[in-house]
Amino acid sequence: MSEKTKKIIYWVLTGLVAFVFLGSAMGKFTTDEKALEMAESMGLDANIYKLLGLIEILSIVLFIIPRTGIIGALLLCAYMGGAIATHLEHGQSVIAPCIIQSFLWAVAFYRFPELTNRIRNNHES
Repeated sequence: MSEKTKKIIYWVLTGLVAFVFLGSAMGKFTTDEKALEMAESMGLDANIYKLLGLIEILSIVLFIIPRTGIIGALLLCAYMGGAIATHLEHGQSVIAPCIIQSFLWAVAFYRFPELTNRIRNNHES
């Protein structure tokens, strides 16, 4: 595979992750009554709901920038871990957040080979 093809795949995958999280974050800022009621049923008031949107935006910005991408990936994975835990706590399906989390990890491993190397060679610290 040529370097140009790898670069295109790199940015397409990054864009897909950004699209998912930015869409979710924008939904938190342009909430309708139904979304806000759902958030409140999980113990989140409107201010916290918007704060979560801000956290998503900051994390995705860090993820998009190559130099801070690993930090962004870890923050997004932690965010999704919280989403999974919240869904479990309230008896909701965790399939969608688990799929997003898995896709995020796959993209992170593609974008940052040092993650794969670190996990594979964790005994060589």
